[in-house]
Amino acid sequence: MKHLILLNDPPYGTERSFNGLRMAHALAKNDPDADITVFLMADAVLCAKAGQKTPEGFYNLERMIRRVLTAKGRVLMCGTCMDARGLTEGDMMEGVARSTMDELAQATLAADKVLVF
Repeated sequence: MKHLILLNDPPYGTERSFNGLRMAHALAKNDPDADITVFLMADAVLCAKAGQKTPEGFYNLERMIRRVLTAKGRVLMCGTCMDARGLTEGDMMEGVARSTMDELAQATLAADKVLVF
């Protein structure tokens, strides 16, 4: 089954992006054949910023995204949202990809399930 998970909130300050990535992990764990795409929009593009340092025992979104990638999921970032925040591909972690609204539209049309956080 193809799952598309849209994240809109910043990596820290709310738990929506955290919970969306938790769902991505649970889907990958419970359905090894799942095709999972996470699309980062608005402040959620900061979830894929490289070099995050969080206090001991606190969740780290960079590590959580790495787990999605390790499970053969893909993580796309809204290029317009990156530009608005002054982020370049060099600022972002390895394995994530700059994307467009057209690619999001295609992923939405191809998905069996769309979850928005």
